[in-house]
Amino acid sequence: MRLAVRPWIWAVLEQLTVFVSQTLDHRVKESDNKLGVGMPFPGVSSRALHNVDLYAVEKELYLGSLCQVQSDNKPWQFWMVMLKNGNFDTTSGLCPENGKKIEPFPDTTRRFPCFGKGCMNQPVLYHQKTEYDSETGVMRGWFNGSYDLADANSEKASFYQVIWEKKKKEKEGSWVFNHKIKTSKKYPWLMLYLRADATSGFSGGYHYQTRGMMSILPESPNFKVKLTLEIQNGGGPKSQFYLIDIGSCWKNNGEACDGDVVTDVTRYSEMIINPETPSWCNPKSVQNCPPYHIDQYDRVIYRNDTARFPYSAYHYYCVPGNAKHAEKPYSVCDPYSNPQAQELVQILPHPVWEIYGYPTKQGDGWIGDPRTWDLDVGGLSGRLYFYQDPGTAPAKRIWTSIDVGTEIFVSDKDEVAEWSLSDFDVLLPKI
Repeated sequence: MRLAVRPWIWAVLEQLTVFVSQTLDHRVKESDNKLGVGMPFPGVSSRALHNVDLYAVEKELYLGSLCQVQSDNKPWQFWMVMLKNGNFDTTSGLCPENGKKIEPFPDTTRRFPCFGKGCMNQPVLYHQKTEYDSETGVMRGWFNGSYDLADANSEKASFYQVIWEKKKKEKEGSWVFNHKIKTSKKYPWLMLYLRADATSGFSGGYHYQTRGMMSILPESPNFKVKLTLEIQNGGGPKSQFYLIDIGSCWKNNGEACDGDVVTDVTRYSEMIINPETPSWCNPKSVQNCPPYHIDQYDRVIYRNDTARFPYSAYHYYCVPGNAKHAEKPYSVCDPYSNPQAQELVQILPHPVWEIYGYPTKQGDGWIGDPRTWDLDVGGLSGRLYFYQDPGTAPAKRIWTSIDVGTEIFVSDKDEVAEWSLSDFDVLLPKI
């Protein structure tokens, strides 16, 4: 599985600080960050105190309480940074298969990188709390680290970094997040995203309570996302750079997820803007395409309609592994990337997305072309195909996570991706 390392801000980034007389008062203390299994804190349950998985969840909720801001009776907490390692030790038995527990098995397919014992370790992390420079008026903080524990300082080691900064006097200005991720021989599959998650409930890819920025959850088709993105390094041909990635969870019968990993399904829609990313969906590989495309006029175009189906608008589509009525032929999503089954709709720049403000051709928004995007994410996500059991009421497409970043997908050489993100906002209609 792609282990999700949510550096509990450390990962709490910017709602951990408030101004007090031209200085910063950090709401999360270093002692809070260093809390580990067996160390009590306010509200921790007895069952979680000595269980690493439960402890991590309850620690995130505790940090959320320290960072929480009340706004019109709709509290919010913090931006989330997600760092993931794609290594998977298939002999460990740690990961469920489409939500079902399985025994250790030999890695015969080699779909996942793993150099041996320790390949799924947590990375080292170095953290500089946000500081205020009175001369420049800039608040700045960072964290960085490496998965290569023994060789963290080597030039050949993996590396990740996020630097955040903002001018104090510019009250309406945005935080700017500068990201960098580097793969290595041992860690060729790494991911780094800045996420706006739900303030309560399940975030995209999780089956437990999390915390985040979005106190009102966006629902298709009525929301937009605005952001400014500048890419300095793209991460090579295997970098699936997401201009926007939205995630949520609902069951195949349309009902909301409830934490049952056997029946819950994580759903993702992802726009990939790396111009080197090919379209795996084509007339000879329709199993990699959604069964149909809905155009701007609500016309349904089936994937066997070679004259009208926009194959090059799609990188890859896969059905959840627990889908009982998937339309053949089909491709099944990676069963180990989430505790529950997942479904992916990955799209590419194409003229059919122009009406939604998305890039229309390869290279739009890529290196040397920084842009501010105003994306009708709700309108597009309302028309994309997602699997549902026949005869069931349509699911409410409510999105609990919105993120930007890259997934460097098993590179065959060391690659570096570097980008800055600012003015990141989710826009909802006035009620």
